[in-house]
Amino acid sequence: MDYSVLVTRCGHLAVTKMKASYEWLHAFLNKQEITMNKILSIVMLLTISTILYAQKDVTQFLGIPVDGSKSEMIQKLKAKGYRYNSTLDQLEGEFNGSQVYLSVVTNNNKVWRILVEDAIASGETDIRIRFNKLCRQFQKNDRYISYSSSNLFLSENEDLSYEMTVNNKRYEASYCQLPALIESVNILPDSIQNIFEKSVQGNAELLKMQKYIFSKYPIEEIEDREKLVQITNEFVETILKKSVWFMINQQYGRYKILMFYDNEYNRSNGEDL
Repeated sequence: MDYSVLVTRCGHLAVTKMKASYEWLHAFLNKQEITMNKILSIVMLLTISTILYAQKDVTQFLGIPVDGSKSEMIQKLKAKGYRYNSTLDQLEGEFNGSQVYLSVVTNNNKVWRILVEDAIASGETDIRIRFNKLCRQFQKNDRYISYSSSNLFLSENEDLSYEMTVNNKRYEASYCQLPALIESVNILPDSIQNIFEKSVQGNAELLKMQKYIFSKYPIEEIEDREKLVQITNEFVETILKKSVWFMINQQYGRYKILMFYDNEYNRSNGEDL
């Protein structure tokens, strides 16, 4: 099965749809007639889930929801040990083993982005190692799904200076935060589990999605083809609102990693025009 990802660029953000609406999720299900009670159940489920997601399930940075006012966020980050620099209007401290500056970005007085910037610039070799290390860390983290369209790792032969200066090439990797997992409520029959495993063929991103679906919804809903399609669409829409991405920034021959924790619910969508 081809698990290529179709990517549409909108500024820095890649909006992604997995091929055939994650056809692996319902490849083995038979279409069933949905009664009025089932339809009402679906509507209630999606309404309640949407409200809960909009209110609580937003992108998090160090366990802090990227939401609320700027002053509230600064206080929460200070409680984590970061120091506020009033001259720079940034916080200073350590993140993932590196000294960084944190910027709190708002839209209509609501926080929508935490920018994490290296405090100390690096040379080309060091920044390549840092970039690849971050890619491996995100790849192994069960809380993230990648939606970048190509191999993210940089080879030793990649001439960053030339590519970025002459060809304006941009090096970035994009991910979505998954909702919090709970202990699975399902014990799947071996026949169904075998079909799922064969469908995903070891694809790490789809396995993460499968784990979340199984942990949240009862087997009766997963076996209902129509409801499963609704669940899948809801899941995709939700995780696309929880964007985490990073890129290499070049200035005067030196390099920094910039990381962005974005709450797309609070991002400007032209409402001020």
